[in-house]
Amino acid sequence: MKKIALITGASKGLGFETALQLGKKGFTVIVTARTQHKSNEAAAKLKTKDIDALGVQLDVSNSKDIANLVSFLNERFGKLDILINNAGVQLDFPGFMPGNSTETVSMEILKQTFETNFFAPIALTQKLLPLLKKSDAGRIVNVSSIMGSLALHADASSPIYGIKLLAYNSSKTALNQFTLHLAEALKDTLIKVNSAHPGWVKTDLGGEYAPMSIEDGVKTIVDLSTLDVNGKTGTFIHLGESLPW
Repeated sequence: MKKIALITGASKGLGFETALQLGKKGFTVIVTARTQHKSNEAAAKLKTKDIDALGVQLDVSNSKDIANLVSFLNERFGKLDILINNAGVQLDFPGFMPGNSTETVSMEILKQTFETNFFAPIALTQKLLPLLKKSDAGRIVNVSSIMGSLALHADASSPIYGIKLLAYNSSKTALNQFTLHLAEALKDTLIKVNSAHPGWVKTDLGGEYAPMSIEDGVKTIVDLSTLDVNGKTGTFIHLGESLPW
C-alpha cells in the first residue's frame, strides 16, 4: 500500500505545495480545509498533476470534524504515515511587521490564536496516534516558526528581536514544547516528531514582502516528513539546520 500523508490547511499556500511535493514523491495525500468544497478543489487541482489526492473537510478546532476524519482514515486506509500540522493563524498584526503587541493584544485574539496553533494540533495528533503507530515509518511535522524561539527573542542582535507578536509567537513556542514532549513520549516507537520553520514565505500569512518562495518554504517540511530510520526526532529545523529553542 502507498504511504498516506495528511496535511492540515492544505487548500493553498504551504499546505497545498507540501501536498503537491509529497504527491510527486508517490504519496497518497489527504488534503484538508475548513469546508468540503475547498478541500475537494485542492484535491482536484492535484489530480490534474497525476497525484493521488483526496479532499476531507477539517476545521482543526472542530471535534466533530476530527472524529469524522479519524473514521474515514480507519475505514479507507487503516493507518497513517505522515501527519503535517500546518494550519495556523497570525492575528496580532498584518504580515510580520516590527512592533510589540503585548500591551494591546486582546484576550480574544490570544485565545483564537492558541486554539488554532496549539490546542488543535494536540487534539488532532492525539486522535491520530493509533493510526500513526500502525505505520512502519510514522512522521509528525509541526509547522512552527522561528518567531517561537525564546533564545532569539532574548537576543537583541537577532533578526526577529523587533517583532514581538505575543499571541502568534507564544503559540509557536508552545507548539515547540509539544514537539519536544511528544518526541520523548514516542521515543520507543517508529514515529519521529519534529518542528519545522519553513522560513518567511510569500503566502497569505507571510505577506508580499517575504523573501522566500512557497517552493523553497516547503523544503523543510517535506524533508522532515520523509526522514529515514536514522533521522532525528525532537528537533527544530530550517533547511537542515537546527534552530535555538
